[in-house]
Amino acid sequence: MAKKKAASKKKATAKRDVLVVASKIKDYIKSKGLQSSGEVVPALSEKIYAMIDEATGRTKENKRSTVRPHDL
Repeated sequence: MAKKKAASKKKATAKRDVLVVASKIKDYIKSKGLQSSGEVVPALSEKIYAMIDEATGRTKENKRSTVRPHDL
């Protein structure tokens, strides 16, 4: 069951654009003396999508049309 869930999550990720610069993420992780998995960049991008979704929801709840830093 876990494999099916992971596979479906991977498919959902493939449908969206990546919102981060992969080389910058990998370079930053490398600067910490670590290696990065190939799944780090899409996973980080998904977290950013979730943050933006929450921020846009908060913006709409406050009857604004501009997302501001405090919405994040």
